[in-house]
Amino acid sequence: MNIELDKNRLPNHVAVIMDGNGRWAKQKGKLRVFGHKNGVHSVRETIEAAAEIGINVLTLYAFSTENWKRPKTEVDALMNLLVSSLENELETLQKNNIRLNTIGNITLLPLKAQKGLNKVMGLTIGNDRMVLNLALNYGSRSEILEAVKTISKKVVNNELEIENIDENTINNHLYTFSLPDVDFLIRTSGEQRISNFLLWQAAYAELYFTNTLWPDFKKADFYNAIAEFQNRERRYGKTSEQIKTT
Repeated sequence: MNIELDKNRLPNHVAVIMDGNGRWAKQKGKLRVFGHKNGVHSVRETIEAAAEIGINVLTLYAFSTENWKRPKTEVDALMNLLVSSLENELETLQKNNIRLNTIGNITLLPLKAQKGLNKVMGLTIGNDRMVLNLALNYGSRSEILEAVKTISKKVVNNELEIENIDENTINNHLYTFSLPDVDFLIRTSGEQRISNFLLWQAAYAELYFTNTLWPDFKKADFYNAIAEFQNRERRYGKTSEQIKTT
């Protein structure tokens, strides 16, 4: 790695919207599935890069609640790719001391995918170098909606007073209740939106958009993104002067 990074100023939680597989395949005259298959190499490089420099949590947007609207052949291919990737990447996770976690309603995934996920999560549960968080059948609005419903039920059942509801209450009812907020959100392929991804958790995240299509996103691209993060001034509503005096 030729890029100099300050290990004391790393984002704690990095989230990535892995976009551009379909366009990458189309540019090469191939089917979209070809792009998804090649995108797996970028997943591996990004995971290894994050673990190597000391990122604590890496969340990858693997399959959204809206992705079910895609052609059935593509959805089936993505699910099969998920299963094969879990089998192939287990060694990488164990070698790098990475724990697998998921967010989203995985009960709606094919049974084979659920079994594969539960197996790898069980085998890596003791790993503590980094958490790899896969967002599967995930949508932030539905996540927040379910949190509101659960909190409302507790109020109705006199388990919770309305006056005691605060940000921590909502945090504790999200899929990410055990994880820190997102510090840095990366999106590839040139699109500049966050697509219903971690809306609550990324409230103060730094956003980074790159034109690189996901299958072309390598370790150096991840390091460049982190270097850009370290050039940002995070103010959280304060002024630059206030930040400099604290």
